[in-house]
Amino acid sequence: MKSPREFWPRWAESLRRYQLNDLVASFLEAGNPLALLGAQAIYFGAGFVKSDQWNALAETLEEETEARAFASFLIQEQAGQ
Repeated sequence: MKSPREFWPRWAESLRRYQLNDLVASFLEAGNPLALLGAQAIYFGAGFVKSDQWNALAETLEEETEARAFASFLIQEQAGQ
């Protein structure tokens, strides 16, 4: 399986396309308990849908340091444009 960080540029592009990158970055910086619940929901749904991206997203949400790192990545991507 790929490292979750390998998916970050693709996720950032999708979020930017729908103008959700700021909202998601704020959520990830402030909402760790909700992020953990989201990760658990993704793990539960993994029984129905097998996807490396979904597993990577769950891993990113599950680890607080990774979630904050992705939020920083989103902010840096926004500043770079």
